[in-house]
Amino acid sequence: MRYVRQFGDPVLKSRAMTVSRFDDDLREQIRGMGEIMNDAFGIGLAATQLGKLNRVLVYRVEQDSPAIALVNPELEWSGDELETAEEGCLSLRGVLVDVERPVHVRVRAQDEQGSTVIIEASGLEARVIQHEMDHLDGVLILDRTSRDQRKQAMRALREQTAADEAA
Repeated sequence: MRYVRQFGDPVLKSRAMTVSRFDDDLREQIRGMGEIMNDAFGIGLAATQLGKLNRVLVYRVEQDSPAIALVNPELEWSGDELETAEEGCLSLRGVLVDVERPVHVRVRAQDEQGSTVIIEASGLEARVIQHEMDHLDGVLILDRTSRDQRKQAMRALREQTAADEAA
């Protein structure tokens, strides 16, 4: 978790840039992101959460599955059916808020070699991809929840910060 940027870091509100070089450095970044995500018991991680402003995310919704990397992801389509569910974030420790998202999405991206991939996802997988794509645009779950939940989340973040400083 020490590598994951926390709420208040300006990089979390920044828009990531398109990746144009598909080289060993990118593949190493993706490998490292997968390890950090696993170590933090996360199911998704965006490069911006590590202070890297490139359009890369990794995710895994099944515990034993390999991590999937999406480079330069773009939402091609989202279904009309919406669902509200509780979301947390590695950059907002201790915060859970309700977020409404489309249940079904299709995303066009590139893999770590630069080849085009199309992901059609539903349920949790669709939610995780949308959450991480939000990070690449500088959008946090606090931006997608109700005013009351945002106020509660800010209180929880202040309490967590005070507890961390006291430790």
